Amino acid sequence: MIDSLNQKQKLLDFDYGAGGIETTMRSRALNDDLHTETMVVSIGPSHPATHGTVRIVAELSGEKIIDADIEVGYLHRGFEKMCETVNYNQVMPYTDRLNYVSPLINNFGWCLTIEKLFGVEVPKRCQYIRVIMSEISRITDHLTCLGASAMELGAMTVMLYMMEAREYLWELIEEVTGARLTVSYGRVGGLNGDLTPDFAEKTREAFKKVRRLVADSDKLLSRNRIFMDRMCDVGKISREKAIAYSLSGPVLRSTGVAYDVRKAYPYSSYQDFEFIVPVGSKGDNYDRFLVRMIEIEESIKIVEQALTNLPDGPISLSDPRIVIEDKREVYGSIDGMINHFELVIRGPEPPIGSTYFQVEGGNGELGFYVVSDGSGKPYRAFVRAPAFIHMGAFREMILGHSLSDIIPTFGMINMIGGECDR
Repeated sequence: MIDSLNQKQKLLDFDYGAGGIETTMRSRALNDDLHTETMVVSIGPSHPATHGTVRIVAELSGEKIIDADIEVGYLHRGFEKMCETVNYNQVMPYTDRLNYVSPLINNFGWCLTIEKLFGVEVPKRCQYIRVIMSEISRITDHLTCLGASAMELGAMTVMLYMMEAREYLWELIEEVTGARLTVSYGRVGGLNGDLTPDFAEKTREAFKKVRRLVADSDKLLSRNRIFMDRMCDVGKISREKAIAYSLSGPVLRSTGVAYDVRKAYPYSSYQDFEFIVPVGSKGDNYDRFLVRMIEIEESIKIVEQALTNLPDGPISLSDPRIVIEDKREVYGSIDGMINHFELVIRGPEPPIGSTYFQVEGGNGELGFYVVSDGSGKPYRAFVRAPAFIHMGAFREMILGHSLSDIIPTFGMINMIGGECDR
């Protein structure tokens, strides 16, 4: 009898493939009229709907989710520790790979943090260009999120429309930065280069096509009965819980909280532009979808205002402590050559201290906390990545829902694996 009990206990202690999951996630008997047991299933990490970098271990009663465990530790690049091994400008390619769908926002967030350490502000033209490129990046982020989520629910046509719209914008980004995805366009104290001469005209033409494609997608999807049934009242989170979880971006704004870093803590001259912060009321997947749709149009309006009022002037500081001299100075003067040599080898050297700076990323508040020891390398770097924060509330959003509701909820959180890298 004792041996038989030990064997049963061993079976109960077996984790059914859910390695590392607590014993509460084991298959267990339910106290109901029929003799039924729950089932533990692993969704991801090698699954197209989980983007290959997250694992959801769900405990199911039939198809109802009664418990879940979320594992995000599948991307081990060590962003924060790598930052401590290179100089401040050499961190730029690493920031590209956080939210790689809107890398320009990451670039400028890092630059603004180090500029705050130095106590400097870049020229007005540089600020406006940063706003223009950030908002184009935000649109590509939202188009990717909405298009991929639509495709995962069967709306393949909408995905193709939104990918076409994104292509027009990536062509603009490539024209300015020389790259489509990992742009490395930002520089501490300025930018890698100015806008091309006909950039404004090309952007206005691209926006005409983007507006048409987004409008077509809206007609196909926003009032589609099947889509609404899959999205409405699914993945709900209350305003109070969203704040408690420290959510931000479209996920927070869907609950009715009008928090946007661009409005609350304006940077790069965002106070010069008129735009609204769309909010939802129910905090469900459908509200998050609509918030992003409206934000696409608001970002277009910001870019149009910035292009209309784009000031003349330099795109970088004239400060040899921070910015490399023009090549003519490097080749034509000893001071310019020494400055170039020191900045390339040692990097900008901000004063000893620490600071935190936040920007409004595609998914919410993206912040960098940096500690300087006076050298050209960060002593400590930490990133507050919105996707990492939002995954902490994912379990709350899916409990009580169906197994099939995991996919649209995950899509509307828009987890980017690079931001969960630790």
